[in-house]
Amino acid sequence: MNRKIAFLFPGQGSQFVGMAADLAEAYPLVAATLAEADEVLSLNLAQVMREGPAEALTATEVAQPAILAHSVALWRLLGEAGIAPAMVAGHSLGEYSALVAAGSLEYPEALRLVRERGLLMAECGAQVGGVMLAVLGLEASVVEAVVAQARQEGVVVVANYNSPGQLVISGEAAAVRRAEELARAAGARGAVPLQVSGAFHSPLMQPAAHRLRERLAETPLQEAVVPVVSNVDAQPRQAAQALREALGRQITGSVRWAESVSRMVAAGAECFVEVGPGEVLTRLMKRIAPEVEALSTSTVEGLEAALERLR
Repeated sequence: MNRKIAFLFPGQGSQFVGMAADLAEAYPLVAATLAEADEVLSLNLAQVMREGPAEALTATEVAQPAILAHSVALWRLLGEAGIAPAMVAGHSLGEYSALVAAGSLEYPEALRLVRERGLLMAECGAQVGGVMLAVLGLEASVVEAVVAQARQEGVVVVANYNSPGQLVISGEAAAVRRAEELARAAGARGAVPLQVSGAFHSPLMQPAAHRLRERLAETPLQEAVVPVVSNVDAQPRQAAQALREALGRQITGSVRWAESVSRMVAAGAECFVEVGPGEVLTRLMKRIAPEVEALSTSTVEGLEAALERLR
């Protein structure tokens, strides 16, 4: 295939009990990648991924390294099959997987970083509180206006611009509740609370962001071999310091996902491969750029179908 391929890496919420189990059974490289995560983190991560329970896997500090491990395992399999991306992006947590795929961040260091990121975010959520809510069926400008009005009740922001008609808001519970009322009055098709441990991608995450930036300052990053389109502004980056700075802004900044994908299409991406658990990003592609092929690789069946298309 001579088409320009982009790899997309999923974020928190894509985890599921049994994730990567069929892949680990079919491919020794996957089993080895999961075992490496267990060793680096001194956790039984592979077991929790395979067997649950769901509550344990959903914990932010477990879900984040689990998704990274699943994603890196699939990226390694694709590489072994000769499939390499021309550009990469990751949704929130997925940006760390994208940096591994771009050669900027070593896998063991990424595991330690996302484990710490998860712990910091969960701790911040426990101390500060806050909630997140998906708003369906409204244009971004309407949601932004709703959020601006709801700020009379407290902190609330647009956290994720996922696709046309799917945005996520984040902030203090009273302000998010007010935004939900206003969104429904404005004609929202639905408003769905997210099962997360805090108001991610909002100013309420500032204590976690401060400590994560300190950690990132000590983290060795290399120049990326392909462009990484950053969440915070949908701009492609390759320089190590620019990637580090963007990651430092990400935890309190909005995830500009629709814009990031559109930027990749404009840069010539003709086929998008979701590299990791689930199919969230593949489904979003249908709303962001339905004219472009999108493939998921979450399971053996999905991976083999994707390889068939990509070869």
